[in-house]
Amino acid sequence: MPVRTVTIADVAKHAGVAVSTVSYVLSGKRSISATTRQRVLDSVRFLGYHPNAGARALASKRANVIALVLPLRAGMNLPVLMQFATSVVTTARLYDHDVLLMTADEGADGLRRVAASALVDGLLLMDVEIHDPRVPLLRELGEPSVLIGFPADPEGLTCVDLDFGRAGAICAEHLSERGHRKIALLGAPGVVYERGTGFAERTLSGFADAARRRGMEAVARPCEESFDEVCGTVKVLLDEHPDLTGLVVHNEAAVGHVLGALRILGRRVPEEVSVVAICPDDVAERTSPALTSVLVPAEEVGSQAVRLLMAKLDGAAVPESTLLEPRLTIRQSTALFTLQEDSQ
Repeated sequence: MPVRTVTIADVAKHAGVAVSTVSYVLSGKRSISATTRQRVLDSVRFLGYHPNAGARALASKRANVIALVLPLRAGMNLPVLMQFATSVVTTARLYDHDVLLMTADEGADGLRRVAASALVDGLLLMDVEIHDPRVPLLRELGEPSVLIGFPADPEGLTCVDLDFGRAGAICAEHLSERGHRKIALLGAPGVVYERGTGFAERTLSGFADAARRRGMEAVARPCEESFDEVCGTVKVLLDEHPDLTGLVVHNEAAVGHVLGALRILGRRVPEEVSVVAICPDDVAERTSPALTSVLVPAEEVGSQAVRLLMAKLDGAAVPESTLLEPRLTIRQSTALFTLQEDSQ
């Protein structure tokens, strides 16, 4: 026998109030006394009432859905991307919104399609390129949007991200302060740079600029993700630069492999090579030795992106650019190189 759906009228009857009072409590559109509000919410929980999404959308002229455009491309680290996605979904629920996840690499055509369908109230975009082909369309669409990342020209857009340029600079500066004079950046896979992905390009630029300001010799290499590829990259790097003493790793999937490659090649960390990573804390903390790192704050960025989008949906003014300040945590993988030299 089918179970009858609980209606708003059932809630009103159970709570001993008018249907309009239940509606006001659930929508927050009118002030209701604390006692009445609590009685209504108790009835909602007791009866297991769930507002009808279709009716709610018609009443509010909103779909109560936002789209997270996350094209799954080569060179992307899925565990970190899922941290972003989880944060977006969790924060959206606080605003009574669901999330439509778009993973196909459809570019501007995908945005145009979902906007025309009226399925979503707004758009969140990830994997933003320096010259992103989706940007011109975003400026034309009526749907509010927020980018997790920065294109070359963010004017007229709303963008939020870690300040990756500053993150790269902090890593180089940390190694400089510990006496290292020749350092290298092992970055994202080659395809990420070939696409001109913003976070990778900005990290590289910040790293190189800081090393130059500090009078350091610095090189950079893209780095793939398999153990054999990482070993090969590290071996070639050390063969070409045997006096290299500091490594910055901006590739979450390769972090553990880099440390393994250094062990195989007979380079002790941190006694002979200091290593700094740009990655989530859990990645940095589970290696041996634990890595000095700049946090990639996936949860904070995802949450901030949703809050900005919700503010835009409500017609509030928001900043065009939100850059989160990077934070360096010093652990066991970096050492004072000058002390090492003095002890020999």
